[in-house]
Amino acid sequence: MSLSACHEIRGIVFDLDGTLYVCDRYAAEIQDASVAYIAGLKGISQTEAVELMSTVWLKRAEESGTTQTISGVCTYLGGSVQGLHRFFAENLRPEAYLVRDERVIGMLERLAERFSLFIYTNNNRILTTRIMNILGLDGLVRGTFTIDDTWCGKPDEGMVHRVLGEVGLSPEEVLFVGDRFDVDLRVPEQLGCPVYLSQSLEQLLRLENLLFFPKVSQ
Repeated sequence: MSLSACHEIRGIVFDLDGTLYVCDRYAAEIQDASVAYIAGLKGISQTEAVELMSTVWLKRAEESGTTQTISGVCTYLGGSVQGLHRFFAENLRPEAYLVRDERVIGMLERLAERFSLFIYTNNNRILTTRIMNILGLDGLVRGTFTIDDTWCGKPDEGMVHRVLGEVGLSPEEVLFVGDRFDVDLRVPEQLGCPVYLSQSLEQLLRLENLLFFPKVSQ
């Protein structure tokens, strides 16, 4: 996705999971934990929970025409965002899967010299802190916005307005970077923010050239 007005950008808001790192094994553990949460909530087997969640996921996707989130599916089935993330914080083990990538750290260090960097994630603050420590990203951003702030997951227009307000920049000056357009980027784009879809580390690392050398990169 090209950034035609990158000269106006003064701040960058990154999603975390699937954006600043990509790890299929940890993503699978998150999915398994959500299944275990619903199985416990409903008093059913994990196999039954998988079938139930898959049905709801497809139904809601067809009705809305957009990508669904784990928290959205779990709350539809009677769970709570708080309960789900408490279960995640107690059971997920990012330390077992994630490793530092010096390329990402170096890119963020260079971007931080020119732009104000922030993270806005559907993850909770406990896990976000642990993940950022593992990846060596703590200290590279000016602020972090997590689902604990309002217990309303992305996409949420009110939270995007809050992020923009705390960043202190106009929409056209704030680039949003995420791996799911419907979840991370659609609302910011509708509000006038430039957006960048990144679904691999190669795409993420390309962002630096797009911002510093737009004419060459495009």
